[in-house]
Amino acid sequence: MQSTINIKNPRDFKVHFAYETRQCQASTDTAFMEVVPLEKLRPSVKNGNQPSDRRNFYTMVLITAGTARETIGHRSYTFEAGSIYFIPENTLHATEYWSPDIKGFHCIFDTDYFLLCLRNQVKLHHYPFFQPDKPPFLRLSATAVGQITALFSKMNTEYCRRKTMNDDLLVRLYLNVMLIELERLYAHLQQAKDTAIPRRQLLVAQFKKLVAQHYADKRRISDYAAMLFVTPGYLNDTIREQTGKSASYYIQEQLLLEAKAQLVQTEQTISQISLNLSFSDSSYFCRFFRKHTGSSPEQYRQHIFHRV
Repeated sequence: MQSTINIKNPRDFKVHFAYETRQCQASTDTAFMEVVPLEKLRPSVKNGNQPSDRRNFYTMVLITAGTARETIGHRSYTFEAGSIYFIPENTLHATEYWSPDIKGFHCIFDTDYFLLCLRNQVKLHHYPFFQPDKPPFLRLSATAVGQITALFSKMNTEYCRRKTMNDDLLVRLYLNVMLIELERLYAHLQQAKDTAIPRRQLLVAQFKKLVAQHYADKRRISDYAAMLFVTPGYLNDTIREQTGKSASYYIQEQLLLEAKAQLVQTEQTISQISLNLSFSDSSYFCRFFRKHTGSSPEQYRQHIFHRV
């Protein structure tokens, strides 16, 4: 296991992967987007020896040839040609393996870049592939691969050509078109009957987004109710009505997911992980973990490693 690194912007990303953008203008630390062919990143990927990272932006990876094995959160996935996978912002992630013949596109962008096109109309966390409780990938048909590849290629070309504000707006529009197309494909493959988000479902989505951001320091339902401008009772009733589970379940579940991710992807001690997750002491953390998983943190870690 390697230490975890924080990647905040394209500059950090380039240092991590040791590559240089070709003729494209350099991105700023805020409101950025970049598309890079996987072939360009492949030489910097040391299979089985990549440190875990936590990116302060969103990532989409399209594979048109070869294979990749990635750990996203605490789950490992193997992706083959015809797949696209997604890494939400601030999610613990590690690249385990990229085959030598891998091809496709790697796209990163932050919330500001996305919102400057259609501000306040669409939220990134509404897209199902960026939600923590949904599969973070799509397996595409040959036709869909062609369509999505063309969009990535066009987005990359336009990004490198941009000189005016309108040029940059065009790139943002392509990014929005890409996400909408992927949402349609995702909804179709998941056999979703309705992609609209009614008010109560929207409240659930907003709550889950806040939990993903604040689970370490906010454990009370009243904290989230205050941020959503509703009463704790209304929030809990709505969550239970829409999902069949209580609001506290999702807070505890997010804590468990992050605890498992750190146990699997870092070498930090149980005490360090306990401190990261704002538990008062490691014994309380161990009791919490055992109560919800049936094993201690150390047993869980050993079980995963023995299985691997």
